[in-house]
Amino acid sequence: MALRAVAASRGLRRFFSTSTLPAFNPLPTADAAQQKQDAEPSTNLFISGLNKRTTTTENLKQKASEFGEVVHAKVVTDRVSGYSRGFGFVEYANLEDAAKGVAGMDGKYLDGWVIFAEYAKPRSTQTPPSSNVSSPYGNRYPPYGRQ
Repeated sequence: MALRAVAASRGLRRFFSTSTLPAFNPLPTADAAQQKQDAEPSTNLFISGLNKRTTTTENLKQKASEFGEVVHAKVVTDRVSGYSRGFGFVEYANLEDAAKGVAGMDGKYLDGWVIFAEYAKPRSTQTPPSSNVSSPYGNRYPPYGRQ
């Protein structure tokens, strides 16, 4: 009994722990709130948390038009199933409408699900991988038609 009290007081529980992660801090910090606002204000919004079965582009456009003039709305869908992938984009006519859209849609319900709205981050400008990858087996086989 006394040994357990000594071990707890010296912090040996941390020594015997199998976790390599730092202690969990449930309170959000100012850095986390600042990282969420990385994207600069633009007319294009990223909407996440969409219902994968029932949310359509028309539903999203109708909800977004409550806050301003919508130029374009799109729910991103899966190629195979055709269902929503759970996110989409809305483009407004001006920055004021986009700001109203973020304030009005973030944390609200659409088709029974809570959605989140934020300014869309621009696409990265990565170059596509080159198609000049050589075969690991070399060029042993001639192209078809030549002998």
